Amino acid sequence: MIDEKNQAKIEHAVREILSAVGEDPDRPGLVETPARVARMYAEVFATKTAAPFDNYKLFKVEHPTEMVLLKDIPFYSMCEHHLLPFFGTVQVAYVPQHEQVIGLSKIPRLIDYCSQQPNVQERLTVSIATELQRILDPAGIAVSITARHMCMEMRGVSKPGVHTESSYYSGQFKTDLDLKREFLQRIAK
Repeated sequence: MIDEKNQAKIEHAVREILSAVGEDPDRPGLVETPARVARMYAEVFATKTAAPFDNYKLFKVEHPTEMVLLKDIPFYSMCEHHLLPFFGTVQVAYVPQHEQVIGLSKIPRLIDYCSQQPNVQERLTVSIATELQRILDPAGIAVSITARHMCMEMRGVSKPGVHTESSYYSGQFKTDLDLKREFLQRIAK
């Protein structure tokens, strides 16, 4: 959580930005905006002040499956270049090892954890896989992200609706082309 001193710094900076773009930060519609923006930043950048991700539980399974796949997990993050949102869905698969799996609800929480900081999509893709590897040590990981970037849609090139895809593969997903193909076919449905 952002402390009071930094909250005040954000509020001051937002007032300065509003003034710099020709707005009156004291007008009725904007007077509370600096505080709102500071609270929003505390939420969307929560990972920057958080402890390492440890909100998970591993479960022992005697006969693990070949692939565990979670599809269409929504996420939101902020582009580190423009501080504008990018958002979309994440597909995560792993091949269990050591007869253990992670609680299913923990993967979306891990995605939230990795997303709540200034980001680029490519690094977010890798950081999800890296954290899952650290926690679970599976035999392989596949992460695929499809996202829309407001920095491309509302400014600059101004192309609404463009989807950017990124992926990361490790272990068996890198060496077993049939497994990789199965992952890609299953996420395409």
